[in-house]
Parts: sequence; C-alpha cells; structure tokens
Amino acid sequence: MSLLILALLAGLPIAVWMDVSTLSQSSVKRQAEDMSSLITSIRTYYASNVVGRILAAHAAGGDVATVVTHDYANRLGAIPIPATLSLELGDVIRQQQANITYRFLSDLPFKRRAPHPLDAFETNALAALRANPKQTPTEIIRSGFTNTFRLVTPVIMGEACVACHNTHPESPKTDWKVGDVRGIQEVIIKQPFAHDVFAFKYLLLYFLFMAGLGIGFIVFQQRQTALIQGVNRELEQANEFLASISMKISRYLSPQVYKSIFSGQKDVVVHTERKRLTIFFSDIKDFTATAERLQPEALTEMLNEYLTEMSAIALRHGGTLDKFIGDAVLVFFGDPETNGAVEDAKACLRMAVDMQRRLGELKGKWRLDGTEEPFVVRMGINTGYCNVGNFGSSDRMDYTIIGAEANLAARLQSIAEGGKIVISYETYALVKDIVDATPLRPITMKGIHREVVPYEVNGLLGADQNLRVLSEHFAGLDLHLDVAQLDPDERARVRAALAEAMAAIDAQAPGSS
Repeated sequence: MSLLILALLAGLPIAVWMDVSTLSQSSVKRQAEDMSSLITSIRTYYASNVVGRILAAHAAGGDVATVVTHDYANRLGAIPIPATLSLELGDVIRQQQANITYRFLSDLPFKRRAPHPLDAFETNALAALRANPKQTPTEIIRSGFTNTFRLVTPVIMGEACVACHNTHPESPKTDWKVGDVRGIQEVIIKQPFAHDVFAFKYLLLYFLFMAGLGIGFIVFQQRQTALIQGVNRELEQANEFLASISMKISRYLSPQVYKSIFSGQKDVVVHTERKRLTIFFSDIKDFTATAERLQPEALTEMLNEYLTEMSAIALRHGGTLDKFIGDAVLVFFGDPETNGAVEDAKACLRMAVDMQRRLGELKGKWRLDGTEEPFVVRMGINTGYCNVGNFGSSDRMDYTIIGAEANLAARLQSIAEGGKIVISYETYALVKDIVDATPLRPITMKGIHREVVPYEVNGLLGADQNLRVLSEHFAGLDLHLDVAQLDPDERARVRAALAEAMAAIDAQAPGSS
C-alpha cells in the first residue's frame, strides 16, 4: 500500500511535466507558424506592392532608375528582391531573438550567390512541398530540457517573381511558372520547456508539499505499524505466558470451577451459599497395609493411575472434583452446574458404577504388573444441603463444601464393604428407578439427628432388568462381575468358572467327604 501511494505521488509531477512539455511544444509550434505566416505576408506584400509596382512602371516606360536586384546594396537607388529581403530579414530576426531563427533556402540560388546548405530535414521538406505545396513539414527535437521546433513552408512563385527570375541574367532557371515552389522558408524556435514548467510554480510547490506530506505520513505509518507489531508480539508473548499459567492453574481446580472463574461467572472472593448437592466419597480399603507391601515407586505409580482414571470418569459425568485426601476422592454434583437434584443424583450413581467397573479392569492390569493384592475401593453417596463456595481468607481460599451431609457420605463409605457402593435413603429416593439396592441396618451419626437408612447398590437397572455389576473383595475372594460387558461365549466360560468355584467351596465345607 505504501509503495502504491509513493508511486501515485511520484506520478503526479511526472504527469505535470509531460503536460507542460506538450504545452511547450504546442506553444513553439504556434509561434513558428505565426512567425512563418508573418514573414510570408511581409514578403508577399513587398513583392506585390513594392517590387511589382516598380516592375510594372518599368514595363510601361516610366522611371527606370529604380533597380530591383539581390545586390541592391552596391547600386544607388536599388531595392532588394523578395528573396534577398527574406534572407536579410532572417538575419535581423536572429539578432533580435536569440531563440528564433529564420532561414530562406533554395537549392537554386542565383549564380553569384553562395549556395544554401540544406540538411536532411530541409531537403526532404523541399522535395515534399514541390510534390504537394499544401503541406507544412515540422520537426521537434528534444535535447535535455530544450525543445527545438522546426517549421517549413513553401516559397511560391508569384507573377512578379516569375517575371523577374525568368529575365534575370543570374537566375539559374528561366522557365518558372506561377505557383512553382522556388524554395522554403524555415522558422526554428528553441525553447527551454523547464521555463514553462516553472510557470506552474505554485502547482509544483503544492505537489512537492503533498509529496512531502505523503512521505511523512508513510514514514509515520510504518513507524506506527512497527510499534503496533512490537506491541502485538509482546501481547502474544504475554498471552502465551498467561495461557501457560492458566493451563497450570487448571490442574489445581475442577474444570467447572476453572471455567466459571475464567469466564467471569464467579468472583474470586470469600463467599458461600447453601445448595442441595449429591456428594460422593471414596476410599481405598486397607490402604496402609497395601502401602506397606508395595515399593514406594510402585505404590506412587498405581495411586497416580488410579486417581487419574477416577478424575476422568468424574469429569465425564459432570461431577465437580473437590479434592484428593490422600487416597480418598471427594466429588459433588449440583454446583457450579446443576441439572436438578434427580439428574445430579443419577449422574453421581452412574459415575460410581463406572468407577467400580474401571477398577475391575485396572486390577487385572495391576496383577499382570506383579501386584498380588490391588486396590479395593469403598464408595459412599449422600444427597443433602451443604454450604458450598470459597472458604478461607482474601489471600488464600479453597472452593469446597462443608456440612454434616458431606460427613455422612464419608461415613457411608466407611460402612461399605470392599468394592461396594452404599447410598443414603435421600439418594436412593432420587435414583430408585435406575438402581437395584438392598437396605442395610439403620445408622446414626454425630451432627445428624435423624436415623439414616443406608442402601447397598447391587447394580444399575436398564432395559434388561438383570443388568447389574457384582463386586466382592475380601481375603480369599476378588470378584468383579459386569454382566453387560460379557458376550455369549464369555458368559459360558464365567458360568463354568463359577460352578467350579462353588464345587471347590463345597468340597471344603465341614462334613464333606
């Protein structure tokens, strides 16, 4: 764009220069034509009214003392012939006007007169005019900043000229006719067209001012562009840094909390509100004993893999991952996003079942890696009102939940058997259409005045009422059965394996033979 503006600005003076040059050429042409016409008129007038009248008087026998001759200067009372007048008039013009030259030329000069040197243009012009006298040959020569314009017109023989030339003893030709081209007269004007250019000094000054202004604007624009590019680079670097920091911060926050903070939906201030939530709490059974049996490196790898898988499942079901408490996991549904108490409870239950299913897959992997007794996880779910929001100080805060209902979820987890899910009656009432659960003995808990009826989850119900997940884990037994995951061939193998297991148990029963 800048180059285009510069080209346009540079083109303006060039266009003016070309226009002035054309104007100069037209001006010198017009001057030459006017000069040639003037001299022709003078010569014609002289030939008709001076020379012609004298010759007519001579022919009538009048005054014979007046002689018309080319060498009139050497004869007393003589006057010049028109050709001589033209030649001498050219000398006078040349002396008065340094830039104007008038030449009277002929290839047939009188015998005692010096021949006229003709250049190529003059020779060609004379030949062309003898062929067609109505032409006006011209030539423009540009040398540096000067235009040279040459204009040629024919010298036509009139009656007086024919009578003189045909009878003059020094005439090289005595058969002239009226209308013949005797020679040419040439007007040459030299004009420095730079002079004409400066006649437009105000326009040129305007163009120069605009060109300077345009160049200044372009320089300013380029500097501004460079400055803006530099600022943009700094902003890009700052954005990359902030994006990196944001990505690192997101690892410490639940995705829902991270999204609500960075989208401006929630302010980072100490503030809580009371909401109905469904709380999930899980813990690894006998984690301390398991940790003592494993090497620290193996334990760390297994624990990180377990927490990573559980976090991914919680996120997939829309749960808000509150925190990891050692090997325990706390997740809640209902804030900052909620689909209603019923859907939140169902999503939480489906998440717990998926976690147990994934744990069954991980146990097989861990056993292949050399772990004899993999993690066995207990899970508890409760629905109730809790305080949720930012707890802490203005310098350090934590987004979490507080309340007896959260503690109840932890208590339900503690009474669950390994690999089992226990839910409260409040949760069971919300999900009973999708769950197969067995009520347990009521329990009481400090901070909750009512008697709590827990329910042990046997499996989820779907289109197939027998769809369920069975999970039993204790010394001597590690069973995780997900009927939905079995194809027909595998079901036959499972049935045979279970029958063999039952036979082995019966064989060890007291009183068996």
